[in-house]
Amino acid sequence: MQKIKEIASRCEACIKPGCIVGCPLDNDIKGFIKCIKEDDYKEAYNILSKTTVLESVCGRICPHEKQCQGACQREIKKQPVKIGKLEAFIGDLAIKNNWKIRSKKEATNHVAVIGGGPAGLTCAAFLKKNGINVTIYEKHDYLGGLLYHGIPSFRLPREITQNTVSRIIDLGIDVKYNEILGKTISLEYLERKYDAIFIGIGANMSNKMKIPGEKLKGVYGGNEFLEKKIELDYKDKTVLIIGGGNVSMDIARTAKRSGAKKVILVFRKEEKDLTADIDEVNAAKKDGVKFIFKNNIVKVLGRKKVTGVELIKTRYKKVNDKILLENIKGTRHKIECDYVISAIGSHANRKTMSSLNLELNKNGRIKIDKKGQTSKRKVFAGGDVSGNIGTVAWAARAGRNAASSIIEYLKKKEGKKHV
Repeated sequence: MQKIKEIASRCEACIKPGCIVGCPLDNDIKGFIKCIKEDDYKEAYNILSKTTVLESVCGRICPHEKQCQGACQREIKKQPVKIGKLEAFIGDLAIKNNWKIRSKKEATNHVAVIGGGPAGLTCAAFLKKNGINVTIYEKHDYLGGLLYHGIPSFRLPREITQNTVSRIIDLGIDVKYNEILGKTISLEYLERKYDAIFIGIGANMSNKMKIPGEKLKGVYGGNEFLEKKIELDYKDKTVLIIGGGNVSMDIARTAKRSGAKKVILVFRKEEKDLTADIDEVNAAKKDGVKFIFKNNIVKVLGRKKVTGVELIKTRYKKVNDKILLENIKGTRHKIECDYVISAIGSHANRKTMSSLNLELNKNGRIKIDKKGQTSKRKVFAGGDVSGNIGTVAWAARAGRNAASSIIEYLKKKEGKKHV
């Protein structure tokens, strides 16, 4: 508790707090920290819960140095307030003390939320907080999405995820598990049954490397690897990971902590171009992960099973005032390994997308307007499935925004009935 008070005391309560601007959820950071200073922790929670229902989660896994903390005025002095620690502290207190999420009296409207990840859970929570009946349709037999299967427990304890989800469901939200959009349920059926629909199913199909040997045994796509909870025999094995984002760091650290003899992360650009949070990069290095920069994978070696990879060195080249990355001829070299895990981005399930009869954008994701509305008036979408920024906080923001838009849509619809 004393450490938390010390962290809070560093906040200078700026007149124009950059931290709020830097927060994807627009959390009133200045306000909740003021309450911590005054020992009014319940009110600190009430302030936070106006804009988020993922306090304990976001406080732990958000890229704070790129968001709220990075925009802290004290950052200029290289002494920013550790906002994430304060948010997680309040979120954990809410769980411990069973502080309820405030909600209004139920209305007659009923909304279907497809997907129980950060976007879907947040959308469902804010709908229910405003009195709208909600049913979540989830393809797994658990809720949380990537919070549960995409983030290692050493970064986000399973208990925190479970308690966070439970608090949301305890609002009175109905859940139907093992329901897959486009397979066990159709969008047409949901349109007939509900007043509005939110689609937040993510985009969890790993991008292909499109190189020889990609189909060999021992080669995995990062997203499927995490979602299916694939367990490998890491003992005395060398694991090679392709990518430079948080997914690749999580897989690398998990492999190293699970007993892999050597874990190598290959990134085609320079270290400064890594998209992963700097804290996660440093943690991976501390765990013993070896980094190979400015190298591109061109082939996976082996007959039936992976035995290694062939890499080629890369360099930046200026072409017509543009800086491009190119492979350097004559620099191919081989590295032996037992597993190859590719974490070079993801896309939405194309079969599912085609079954929805919704307008898609150029990337094959659901096209939405500024209010999260799709080409069908009563259908809304958000998060990775519609191309929103791929972090938990931004997914939650998309879900919250969609909830507001759905409420507005339902009010207008009800108003027309009485004209």
